[in-house]
Amino acid sequence: MSLLEYKDLRIGFRQDGGVVEAVKGVSFKIEKGETVALVGESGSGKSVTALSSVNLLADTAVIEGSVTYEGQELVGASEKTLQKLRGNDISFIFQEPMTSLNPLHTLEKQLAEVMLLHQGLTGEQARARIIELLDQVGIHDPESRLKDYPHQLSGGQRQRVMIAMALANEPELLIADEPTTALDVTIQAQILELLAELKSRLGMSMLFITHDLNIVRKFADRVCVMKDGEIVETGVTSEIFDNPQHPYTQMLLAAEATGRPNPVPEDAQIVAETKDLRIWFPIQRGLLRKTVGHVKAVNAATFSVREGETVGIVGESGSGKTTLALAMMRLISSQGPVVVLGNDIQGWSNKKLRPMRADMQIVFQDPYGSLSPRMTVEQIISEGLGVHQVEGYASKEQAVIDIMREVGLDPETRHRYPHEFSGGQRQRIAIARAMILRPRLLVLDEPTSALDMTVQVQIVELLRKLQVSHKLAYLFISHDLRVVRALSHKVLVMKRGDVVEMGTADEVFEAPKEDYTRALISAALDLEVKEGAGV
Repeated sequence: MSLLEYKDLRIGFRQDGGVVEAVKGVSFKIEKGETVALVGESGSGKSVTALSSVNLLADTAVIEGSVTYEGQELVGASEKTLQKLRGNDISFIFQEPMTSLNPLHTLEKQLAEVMLLHQGLTGEQARARIIELLDQVGIHDPESRLKDYPHQLSGGQRQRVMIAMALANEPELLIADEPTTALDVTIQAQILELLAELKSRLGMSMLFITHDLNIVRKFADRVCVMKDGEIVETGVTSEIFDNPQHPYTQMLLAAEATGRPNPVPEDAQIVAETKDLRIWFPIQRGLLRKTVGHVKAVNAATFSVREGETVGIVGESGSGKTTLALAMMRLISSQGPVVVLGNDIQGWSNKKLRPMRADMQIVFQDPYGSLSPRMTVEQIISEGLGVHQVEGYASKEQAVIDIMREVGLDPETRHRYPHEFSGGQRQRIAIARAMILRPRLLVLDEPTSALDMTVQVQIVELLRKLQVSHKLAYLFISHDLRVVRALSHKVLVMKRGDVVEMGTADEVFEAPKEDYTRALISAALDLEVKEGAGV
């Protein structure tokens, strides 16, 4: 008997008097001790399928077919039956721990709630179990972290706490829904290794949901590939990778940012540069807010970026990547020269700086968070034209139409709102908003990390095309080293505020000098990188 089995599962959602189909006749099973990966792009129905197992879907959901756990039918089961399974036999880990953890409660309080609810443990018994769990998932000195709040932990630590909560009741089945997407490559590798080790030690089964096929290559026993609510291919992991049959599976496996950026002319103008740039944030305490120390976010950074050139900035979370880029944009204070288009703008007033703002634009990681939901796409894209009084366009509307065409968007959709677009389309809107001002320097802060692999490839190609046609200088921040290599001419490697390595992309990727760089590349490209050896 299979541990969990889906048979002809169909899920729809009631909307506007009808039912919109999300899952269309899905069938697969998970055996005891097995890891099954459910892979597909956003909107394919992966998470909906997983959540339906214990009916965690919205009230508008209509579920037909069968989901059985150890032979027990779950579709149509009573709430009392499902509550016994949730968190006990079947546990979940979700993608973004900051939205799953309560920001107002300490780690101890949140884990204690799980202990009380499912096991009836309180006091010292619960505390001892919490410390044991945090130690199991690799939280260093767990007793000292019990009073910490989620915001005091790194992304990797928060995800480990989520894993600890999921494992508290030693479930038979762990459902991990995109648990590594938002993490740095080294942390991602650690979390995958941790899950594999815990699964082996505890004898769990696992359903692992992801949009990145490459993640599951060494992790899953079997793979189910999902597209438009249907499973289009399933099989043993090695067979799927060695001999994919369905065109969609072949496309997912081939979806990787490749190639190299166009060469930069030797006489290309320097657009932005700095020398020994320092960004320290004061630590102030006491009634008089006396400065007792500093958070050294960036120490002595030196680099330049030219027309048509991309400088990739890589490193783990907290290394200072985004802080450095924001300082170059004069969005945070810093010490040291910030030279843009030949002008040292360090110390300039906001009024003096404003005419140069159009030349320096930024595209953020999450386009849904950076686009106003109350404005149409036309209003979003054209807003900067009024703010910066950009001239040279026949009309604002025509300017929006032209730039939408250039970034691959249908101008007829300009009267719609952001929620009516896919993630990739929203990122194109964010790029259009920046590009309509004809900037010289564009900061790209993790612009592809939240996107499906196939959409990542499209955005990389778009950025290459825009760079060539507009001679753009890019500062490209990312934890995805494959994308960095495909786009960057030069690479800065940052660790805890220091630039530990810098060079051309070929130098850094093919012969990394620092152990830290080698660790990043090894985690990202799944290769054994030795000193002086090519990748």
